[in-house]
Amino acid sequence: MRVLVIGATGKTGHAVTRALASRGIAVRAAVRSVDRQNMAYAAGARSISVVDLVSGAGLPAAVAGVDAVYHLAPNVHPDEVRMAERVAAAAAAEGRARFVFHSVLHPDDASMPHHLRKAEAEHVVRGTVPGATVLRPAAYHQNLLEAARSGRLAVPYSLDSPFSNVDLDDVAEAAAVVLTRHGHEGLTYELAGPEVLSVREQAAVASEVLGHHVSAEHVSPDAWSAGPGTGLPEQARADLLAMFTAYDREGLVGEADTLRRLLGREPRTWADVLRAAGPVDGAATNR
Repeated sequence: MRVLVIGATGKTGHAVTRALASRGIAVRAAVRSVDRQNMAYAAGARSISVVDLVSGAGLPAAVAGVDAVYHLAPNVHPDEVRMAERVAAAAAAEGRARFVFHSVLHPDDASMPHHLRKAEAEHVVRGTVPGATVLRPAAYHQNLLEAARSGRLAVPYSLDSPFSNVDLDDVAEAAAVVLTRHGHEGLTYELAGPEVLSVREQAAVASEVLGHHVSAEHVSPDAWSAGPGTGLPEQARADLLAMFTAYDREGLVGEADTLRRLLGREPRTWADVLRAAGPVDGAATNR
């Protein structure tokens, strides 16, 4: 079987490529430029296609001859809906009915503009490829992993909001399942982790697992904008600030039953992901 993975060199596309390759699937990796091809090959891709998602250049050649397409747009990209149109249209023109679109948990939340773009992209994909499968993952454990290992979880939203974060590798494994097995056509799957934890609780778990203190600290949105957010395009920064406000209000929580069924096992917890990352240099760990 041959699968085209869009965005193969991003963290999600890289994980999906790796999960497919481990099953013996021939992955064609769509990359922005040839200077990124080594990253795709390192994940297990067998071939490379250079694709410009903004213009659509390279898409017809990329979808030619594959059996399935996995599409993930760049994070908070303003042209996400048009990208979905281009990729889905290219797949449909090639007769590719097996199509998986990577969306987001709660895409219809009007308080988060980039979530609404995901919702519109879902609509476009379903209208173009009626049998498309939609995955709606929660936020990844990995988003906070290195911060926890460094000893400080600093976030620009409430430390007590609830989250059902999910392991990136579990999401990639679920993607590999729906890409390679029948019975998932036309369905939408919410992919959330098996526990609900606040950032404060995540810090406490990390302290226990890693064997050193991990603090939980609130950073004001203004401080975030002047720090980590300063190099982002204006719209991306605004989208993320809106997301932080939504997180303040209600966090981001989903249910784990669907992911549990797709994996055929219990999804990985925050502690599982911390342990899998291995010891932190210079610090003892509690196993």
